[in-house]
This record gives sequence, structure tokens and C-alpha cells, in this order.
Amino acid sequence: QVQLVESGGGLIQPGGSLRLSCAVSGNIFRFDAMGWYRQAPGKERELVAIIKSDGRTNYADSVKGRFFISQDNAKATVDLQMNGLKPEDAAVYYCNGNYRGSYATIPYWGRGTQVTVSS
Repeated sequence: QVQLVESGGGLIQPGGSLRLSCAVSGNIFRFDAMGWYRQAPGKERELVAIIKSDGRTNYADSVKGRFFISQDNAKATVDLQMNGLKPEDAAVYYCNGNYRGSYATIPYWGRGTQVTVSS
């Protein structure tokens, strides 16, 4: 059974750092790409960072140079290191993966983890 479970969110002061982790159940090698998205109140869900199966990464302009995505296949985790956090980074962060099933590629989402940036 494929499942994504996020952890690591919390309350952090501006300028601080947090590390989010996504635990992947199922064969992580069957994911085309893994990513982190976020959704703030009243806003649409947006892509934060993505890591493809070949290791290439892409980031939203708003987080470039501050956030870093990594994947550990041995541990079956996808982490998001967030540095220099700003109040506008506050949101629910979701882990996402596109899983290659037998007949179709299926997107999977975690339930999200809350990140609050406030002094």
C-alpha cells in the first residue's frame, strides 16, 4: 500500500530553520518524482520543491537558496530543509509523489504538516 506521511512541522521564529520529512510506504523507486507543496489559508496549493528520479531538483522562486529537497532511497524518505524562514512561508506543507502503477501513474498526497512562522 502506498502512503506518504509528513512530519517535522511546528512553530518557528522568522529566520529559523525546520526540516520536514516525508516517509514513503511502498516502492520509492516506482515514483517518477517526489515533491513538496504548500497551501496557506485562502491561497491555492503551490509547488515548493521537486526532486526527480534522476536526482534533478526544481524550486519555486520564492524559496530558491533557502529550501533544499533531498531523497534517501535507503530510508524511503524525502526531506525538505527550510532555512531563513519568513512569515510568508507559513502554510500546510504536503508531500506528493507520482507513482507508476501497473496501468497508470497515480498521484499520492500526504495529509500535510503545519508550519507556522511567527515571533
